Amino acid sequence: MPVQMDLMRIIINENSDQHIIFLKEVEGDRMFPIVIGIFEASSIDRRVKNQQSQRPLTHDLLANAIELLGGELQDIYISELRDHTYFAKLRIRHEGEILEIDSRPSDAIALAVTVDVPIYVAEDIIEEVSQ
Repeated sequence: MPVQMDLMRIIINENSDQHIIFLKEVEGDRMFPIVIGIFEASSIDRRVKNQQSQRPLTHDLLANAIELLGGELQDIYISELRDHTYFAKLRIRHEGEILEIDSRPSDAIALAVTVDVPIYVAEDIIEEVSQ
């Protein structure tokens, strides 16, 4: 059963290539980190701080493309943890169907923050990383 999570915290480390976001359970106390790249961390940080850019950034471009092609981002789903790598899906409603598109979690979260849709994580992932 997917668990709804909120973006809790972003840590941008200027001395490293590894930046961290923390997701926290909406109706609970569990949380966990995901290591992401600087571009995704910066994009997410800009969205959280409501900082606008003069031109569309990558996640703006994707959100606009989904909308112009008649789709609507319903939510994102971090579905799997395999060999220390998270896997995510963009869940897009299009013509009455839900299309799932493979995505890196960092890009999926950046898009979710851009469009303001829910973030879901598979229960087994939360249990595994909480141990």
